[in-house]
Amino acid sequence: MTIDWGWFPDHQSTLVTLTLDHLSTAVPAVLLGLLIALPLAVIAHRVRPLRGLLLGVSNVLFTIPSIAIFVLLLPVTGLTRTTAITGLTIYTLVVLLRNTVEGLDSVPTKVREASTAMGARPLRTLLTVELPLAFPVIMAGVRVATVMAISLVSVASYIGYGGLGQLFTDGFQRNYPTPVVAGVILSLLLALVADAVLVTIQWLCTPWLRRRA
Repeated sequence: MTIDWGWFPDHQSTLVTLTLDHLSTAVPAVLLGLLIALPLAVIAHRVRPLRGLLLGVSNVLFTIPSIAIFVLLLPVTGLTRTTAITGLTIYTLVVLLRNTVEGLDSVPTKVREASTAMGARPLRTLLTVELPLAFPVIMAGVRVATVMAISLVSVASYIGYGGLGQLFTDGFQRNYPTPVVAGVILSLLLALVADAVLVTIQWLCTPWLRRRA
């Protein structure tokens, strides 16, 4: 396999555009997934009969192949970025929901009881006690979901919104490995940078863990 390294500087603007396009699909999917997962996780945590149902549904959705998800969404959302983001959001839910539930479960019962004894209402206890203490576990899920979303965006090239996945399609169609290698390298770099950013955010948002260390 011969790589044409001169291809990279000649297509620099295209690579930047596709990288930004990749991010504009992956990031909203993770944020939307987190927005949906948080209230569902609270319900699953507090209403035990619904816990198995919610987690079970998310697991079933995760077993559907990504390309099938996009195909099923096409009649509803069409060949749009909405289809790509919606499909990826469904995949992030299983990780985000499970980790958020586990994070809330990890909060000691005595801590909740102490907050209630001090007169805090359930919503305040959730926002000021439970979620902050569950934050490291939740962020672990966000990191996994983000890396997963970045890797799955390429599949959305089937509907024209695959970001760096378009390099894979172009390379395979022309039997030209250079764009494929470029797509792989940039996807890996995106995942590494995104994970580093999330680790930094977690570090900044958990000063009590830094003091403990």
